[in-house]
Amino acid sequence: MKKSFSILAVMLLVAAAAHAQLPVKFGVKGGLNITKVKFDKDVAKADNRTGFFIGPMAEFTIPIVGIGADIAVLYDQKNIEVNDTKEKLQFIDVPINLKYTLGLGDLAGIYFATGPQFSFNVGDKKLFDAETYKMKSSNFSWNVGAGVKLINHIQVGYNYNIGLGKTAEVNSPLDPVKKIKMKNNAHQISVAYIF
Repeated sequence: MKKSFSILAVMLLVAAAAHAQLPVKFGVKGGLNITKVKFDKDVAKADNRTGFFIGPMAEFTIPIVGIGADIAVLYDQKNIEVNDTKEKLQFIDVPINLKYTLGLGDLAGIYFATGPQFSFNVGDKKLFDAETYKMKSSNFSWNVGAGVKLINHIQVGYNYNIGLGKTAEVNSPLDPVKKIKMKNNAHQISVAYIF
């Protein structure tokens, strides 16, 4: 369901830009993740860990008003550590952000962005103890961020990705029938080059 919704959202975004005859620009985006894992109960100690993301992006902006949107398809690797054991989470992320830019034409600008992100697990479905941590095949999150645009080609930004859905289910150590939800949030620093 989430996969179908994300494909539909991408198609609608591109169709809207084409219908409005807005200039769509393409580029590549990459950056650093600092991941924080949260459990809905205090069952494990989880530490912040770094990872990375990279992939193609597209954006359009309505001239003069500064409102636009961007979309990307990113390979995202998040490293986590729970109870002193390290694991790697791998996703294909599809962020769809609404952007508002204030600036000096093509020379420089500041942007603010927010929007949904759909993530699809392309790594292991089971982590740590295979019977304990079961990863979801997809999850939903929300982005809030800001950044700068320079010389019409370079964008440097900060983003906070807030996990709204569960990333994994963990069997409770006290009650094997009870499931505990695991979410991951991430601070992200990105650099994009627009062709």
